[in-house]
Amino acid sequence: MGVRRDYEKLLGEAEDIVGEDLRFDVRLKKVCRLLSTAISYYNWVGFYIADPARRELLLGPYVGTPTDHIRIAYGRGICGQAVEREQTFLVQDVTQETSYIPCNMHVRSEIVVPVFRSGKVVAEIDVDSLTLSAFSGADQRFLESLAERVAPIIRNEA
Repeated sequence: MGVRRDYEKLLGEAEDIVGEDLRFDVRLKKVCRLLSTAISYYNWVGFYIADPARRELLLGPYVGTPTDHIRIAYGRGICGQAVEREQTFLVQDVTQETSYIPCNMHVRSEIVVPVFRSGKVVAEIDVDSLTLSAFSGADQRFLESLAERVAPIIRNEA
């Protein structure tokens, strides 16, 4: 299928996972695994769960290199800005971002997509790539559609 997979097919597979009768974190981990396996330049795929009372993001299920960033304050780094501004951040070259919080010295690109439920950010999808300028508008649209599909299962239990 080449470098970029059929996003509609992936959305269907993700919907199947979301509909499984498993704990929400197990389903999110399976979604991470699906994306990192299906799309070669998705080198780290994870979810951060919003804790609005503390104004923090808590590391949720992920696939990729372990990270020390288990809590990120709203407004801090790319993830923190995405939750605070309630918008997707697509960064083609993380070395050009003064607010970037490095978690792996080999990461070159990052996209962070808020997950909304009832108009509030309940989580984020965070994808890192070891490839410079890895993400396209198609990736953004795909991940935003995925965010809509996973939103109903997110649990904000800090």
